[in-house]
Amino acid sequence: RSATRRTMAWSESVDTLLANKEGLAAFRTFLRSEFSEENIEFWLACEDFKKTKSSTKMVSKAQKIYSDFIQADAPKEINIDFHTRNHISQNISEPTLGCFDDAQRLIYSLMAKDSFPRFLRSEEYKELVNKQQDGNQKRWLPFL
Repeated sequence: RSATRRTMAWSESVDTLLANKEGLAAFRTFLRSEFSEENIEFWLACEDFKKTKSSTKMVSKAQKIYSDFIQADAPKEINIDFHTRNHISQNISEPTLGCFDDAQRLIYSLMAKDSFPRFLRSEEYKELVNKQQDGNQKRWLPFL
């Protein structure tokens, strides 16, 4: 498959994009330009959180995610509904690995339905496609 066709495959899959370093970086730059970078940062923080093994680390990471993204007036407050925010607030003192799953799903869906289609029409995406066409031969989406 050509690199361009692999890049185009992103338009079918946010997952493919998020799993790829260059794709993720370009998407993040795009979100920053739209002032919604907190969405990708929150999503990445949740992915990292779910890999946490130690319970003490889990508590401190959960608190950090909560204070950065969830609590009212958080510096990178994400746009989630009251019910989801309230549920997290009530359970944050005893976090589980799945405590942010609902919020993460909401933000994922927001990125997939809202930001991602705009990203595919953006300069960042066009540059990425051009970079692939300019003879970048290494296979950087081997799972396609």
